[in-house]
Amino acid sequence: MNFLSVENLTKSYGDRILFSDITFGIDQGQKVALVAKNGSGKTTLLRCLMDVEPYDSGRVVYRKDISVVFMQQVDQLNSELTILEAVFDHDLPEIRAVKKYNEALITGNEDMLNEVYQELTDLNAWDIEVKISQILSVLKLNDSSLLIGQLSGGQKKRVALAKVLISEADFLILDEPTNHLDLDMIEWLEEYLSKSNSTILMVTHDRYFLEVVCDTILELDDQTLYRYKGNFSYFLEKKAERQEQLQSTIDKARNTFKKELEWIRRQPKARGTKQKARVESFQDIKNTASQKIQEDEIDIPVKMERLGTKILELHKVSKSFPDRLILNQLSYVFKRKERLGIVGNNGTGKSTFLNIIQDLESVDAGSVVVGETVVFGYYNQELIRVPEDKKVIDVIRDIAEYIPLEKGRQMSAAQFLEKFLFPRDMHYHFVHKLSGGEKRRLKLMTVLMKNPNFLILDEPTNDLDIFVMSVLEDYLRSFEGCLVVVSHDRYFMDKMVDHLFVFQGQGKIKDLVGNYTEYRKELQNIQKDEKIIIKDLPTEIVIDTPKKTEKSEKRKLSYKEKSEFDLLEKELHNLENKKIELTLILSDSSKSNQEIMNAGIELSDIVSLIDLKTERWLELSEFI
Repeated sequence: MNFLSVENLTKSYGDRILFSDITFGIDQGQKVALVAKNGSGKTTLLRCLMDVEPYDSGRVVYRKDISVVFMQQVDQLNSELTILEAVFDHDLPEIRAVKKYNEALITGNEDMLNEVYQELTDLNAWDIEVKISQILSVLKLNDSSLLIGQLSGGQKKRVALAKVLISEADFLILDEPTNHLDLDMIEWLEEYLSKSNSTILMVTHDRYFLEVVCDTILELDDQTLYRYKGNFSYFLEKKAERQEQLQSTIDKARNTFKKELEWIRRQPKARGTKQKARVESFQDIKNTASQKIQEDEIDIPVKMERLGTKILELHKVSKSFPDRLILNQLSYVFKRKERLGIVGNNGTGKSTFLNIIQDLESVDAGSVVVGETVVFGYYNQELIRVPEDKKVIDVIRDIAEYIPLEKGRQMSAAQFLEKFLFPRDMHYHFVHKLSGGEKRRLKLMTVLMKNPNFLILDEPTNDLDIFVMSVLEDYLRSFEGCLVVVSHDRYFMDKMVDHLFVFQGQGKIKDLVGNYTEYRKELQNIQKDEKIIIKDLPTEIVIDTPKKTEKSEKRKLSYKEKSEFDLLEKELHNLENKKIELTLILSDSSKSNQEIMNAGIELSDIVSLIDLKTERWLELSEFI
């Protein structure tokens, strides 16, 4: 069943065409990723599909009876709403019923309360608040009474994601859903979307996400859309085949072009009909032969400032804030070609650690010794400022006109820009005309252009496309200095680092040899070995149901079954009383939102348990 049909869609800004006459469709249940280089128009395409931005020509048609929800990169949340109000801001029957129920509780309108109670039951919407609570908990938005205006950019992004997930829409359109999520959240979202029944179209640069969640890849390249029926690995394989075929076509056209060029030069200006047709064909051959496939791999043999014997040493370093301990007598000596990854939950001190090793923040005890030859290069998106009114080439030239290479060679600022996928026709664009990903790439280049020998990268891959990340990985593989990386990109971490500092909170840091995937495997093994004990929750009875036989074969209960039957009667009586108590709490206008939410969660558990025990009671009662 087709959910979305796009026909001959074209969009341009002035003389710049983003995509031209693209046609594609998305069927029910498909999980589709849109990939392209930064600035190619991925976000613009999503906005056109949702009619948020006008397009030049073409048609966008959705199936009439489906619900569609769009999560944009830039949040569109009302700053005056609370987190809970924002995620409830949906025009869906279940959400409307829950909001009406809350209003009835506040006003004390009993008639309305009874009406909505029945409506919630009919819609099977009693678990909506439970689901909301679970999603907000996973996304670490536990205080749902906070105003949107009080939240950080990352928290707002997570609220927008929660709002989309709670909608359970038929069709989800997601623009960078993994940005501002920590690694645990990303893995949870990966599993959630994999199991979701929703049809999905997303833009994401998380390559493991593309591998696990998506079954179709759409690539926007050179104003054209290419479709690959498979995951990320399949896409890479087929894209390479496509480029090989294109290169073969270009090579043949270049050979033909040389011959035709000689003929054109020999012929007089007055030509016959056959000759004119050949001249027109020559122009097509020339266009094909002039194509150039952009290589995404680079080799920059930078002449790096040599590192001395002493690089960076931490001696019994301690650091704390009034509410938490960050470092507790940490000692570590950095070695040459160090490749360290840093992982841990938000608030455990990763950024503080980066500031301490660069002497940007003082320590409470201990010492940090930095070698005389160390040249730090620190990339942090929030700290680096690039003038919006400057041209791209001038931003790089202000740092250096040339960077030194091995064997006395040099690379110009323009050549360096080309290596990082800024073509010549973009060098004189003003910074404010760049996309978000292109600006990040330019900021990263301002750090690399300074030729550091100790690189510290704090979330370098956010908003960078998969092609630029491939370029960055190639650059870092040939980097001879020390590298420290904080990133939520699992694929990037696996390729770049050989050991991890795992920040566990309260000053605990574990040094783990291996990459991120090995770290997650170790965590999973630990979780399997540990017994998780949950207190004060009703225990589910596991029943071995015997194979069905004729009723005449069994005429009475065993002693054990009779005892179970008597116990079930008492338990059901107690559970029904508890259900009545919780229902009264839900209808009590004097109770707080938190108390009502807790009662709703417990009521959902009680109802499930009553159903389970009633079923068993009915089964046993047949033989009383």
